[in-house]
Amino acid sequence: MTMATTVMPGEDRRARWLLLISLGLNLFLVGAVGAFAVRYYVADRAASTAPVDRSVAARFERLAATLPGSDGDVLRGEYRAASASVESQRDAYRAAQDRVRQTLRSEPFQPEAMRAAMRETRGARQALDQVLQDILAAAAAKMTPAGRDKLADWPPAPGTGRGASR
Repeated sequence: MTMATTVMPGEDRRARWLLLISLGLNLFLVGAVGAFAVRYYVADRAASTAPVDRSVAARFERLAATLPGSDGDVLRGEYRAASASVESQRDAYRAAQDRVRQTLRSEPFQPEAMRAAMRETRGARQALDQVLQDILAAAAAKMTPAGRDKLADWPPAPGTGRGASR
């Protein structure tokens, strides 16, 4: 004997459509929940990341931290000895940048005044760079070869912990 079931002709087709619709809704819900979870995790992580201090002192400290102990102390000492000069030059550079901004806002606009303010800013930036480079040169003269090698690798290449390959 065989067992026979009676199925209405359209019932099998409706069951398949309901199964496909159910599967689609489940996939949509799983994707939405996953997207919200990732968004929450990424936003939470970004909010907890402190902004990087971009001051000259902080940059020298980050550089000194990568050097061998005594060489890092040498760099810190050279920076401390010249910090008044660094601050003075940095203030002059910022003041020159402010003059460029003022020139841009002036009415009527004077292109030659803008060019003069930009020349002044360039000169102030070069003076600041000179002071910073003098600090590095004075510190390097007192460092060990290993310290100068680490200094040469600054900034480290992303993800390697070491500077660009030679």
